[in-house]
Amino acid sequence: MSQKIPIKKFSFRILVFSAVVAGLTVLFQWLCPNYASPALPFIVLFFCIITLFTIYIVLRDEKGKAQNRFISNYYLSRIIKIFSCLIFLIAYMLLNKPDALRFAIAFLVVYFMYSIFEVVVLKKEMSDMEKPTIEESEQKTE
Repeated sequence: MSQKIPIKKFSFRILVFSAVVAGLTVLFQWLCPNYASPALPFIVLFFCIITLFTIYIVLRDEKGKAQNRFISNYYLSRIIKIFSCLIFLIAYMLLNKPDALRFAIAFLVVYFMYSIFEVVVLKKEMSDMEKPTIEESEQKTE
């Protein structure tokens, strides 16, 4: 794994994904205002920011130590994400009790959307990195 995973590429993908999710939440709020939490745009914004941050933790370059540190950085990012989510969720539910159930459901749906997105994108990038490049293939045949 001598190649570096590009943070800019992931950041762009996350921002595009967040724009799509934001569009879906606006559509949901417009079509079903009784079922949508008014905090839905803030949930999407929260997950966009926390995902960008956790991806940065996982993919930052450690000057050749990326292979050895990837797993520990990944676990660190998961812990940060889980605690941030719990704090955000509990704080909102305590401060706005009438909207707590709609907020919690929306929060979980968006959480799973971002989690699935992260896993799929990271897995794809890792499998692409494991494939030998043309130069490596030529060196092995010589």
